[in-house]
Amino acid sequence: MEPIRPVRYQGGRLILIDQRRLPLELVTMECETYEEVARAIEEMTVRGAPAIGIAAAYGLAMGAKALATGAVFAPPGVPGGTTGTAATELFLGALQGVAERFKRTRPTAKNLFWAVDRMMGVATAQAARGPMGISVALFEEAEAIANEDVEMNRRIGDYGQGLIADGATVLTHCNAGALATGGFGTALGVIRAAVAAGKRVHVLADETRPLLQGARLTTWELSQEGIPVTLITDSMAGYMMQQNKVDLIIVGADRIAANGDTANKIGTYSLAVLAREHDLPFYVAAPCSTIDLELNDGSRIIIEERRAEEVTHIGQTVIAPVGIRVANPAFDVTPARYITGIITDRGVVRPPYQENLGRLFRR
Repeated sequence: MEPIRPVRYQGGRLILIDQRRLPLELVTMECETYEEVARAIEEMTVRGAPAIGIAAAYGLAMGAKALATGAVFAPPGVPGGTTGTAATELFLGALQGVAERFKRTRPTAKNLFWAVDRMMGVATAQAARGPMGISVALFEEAEAIANEDVEMNRRIGDYGQGLIADGATVLTHCNAGALATGGFGTALGVIRAAVAAGKRVHVLADETRPLLQGARLTTWELSQEGIPVTLITDSMAGYMMQQNKVDLIIVGADRIAANGDTANKIGTYSLAVLAREHDLPFYVAAPCSTIDLELNDGSRIIIEERRAEEVTHIGQTVIAPVGIRVANPAFDVTPARYITGIITDRGVVRPPYQENLGRLFRR
């Protein structure tokens, strides 16, 4: 069974699998404007660092098309239209505003910023084509980003599956599968590749509070493909390791600093510490677009703080006293010293990360 693609552009609309509704309903949401795409990212209709980068790329292209067809940039002969170099300069200025809107949606995920900056680079490079020509080029680039992500994830799977022995039990956290990417997955992509290679693999999926991405999404994805999976609560992970029921841990990432420090869903750091205590390998799986060489270490990664209701409610059900003070950081940072290796689309990187991550970009 081919993994689903959570983001696709069709008929002038960006179609997103509404991940808030899974696993009870598999439904889609259609976005007609870039602002609707931005809100979908903020509200986690679409989530996962690579997937939100892809959504933002398409959203920026949609914004460009809307700007290009507006009166201020209208073709020659249309009253009130601005043409030539002046039109393009105005257009690029307005498009930069759209880009900043997307960058404000989720501050931690590197892929989002990488995709938006790549799109703006194309817009600048295609300036001679004028607003409409730039718009066309941006849709082509968004499609390229989406397709490249699937291929990068497949390479991650190919490199990483050799780390999984036949009969192994893999513990994973949150959802780093097809739903979080262009359609194959990072951490789950490694597991998919191992299964495709004929290995017997069992997965332990942490529920991943507060939004239960492990319980709702990871178990759903794996069950759809017949990959054996057992759901556990977040607090059971240490016990499972103590009882020798875990062979290795593989997680995704939202941003990786130059020294290997890694931001991922809240609770990842705890797993890494537990893995060290139990002498278990702890791997991070992510494409190179997640690596941020401009950050020397994880202390400079911005951690998104989300709404209190995500903690005080499960769905529409209130589970905490009204008015209680809540902390809700969406991510934590795992120091590089706890990470056995980083599985990328260019190979498995091991310490020293400061040196070896940099080499990936010099190839």
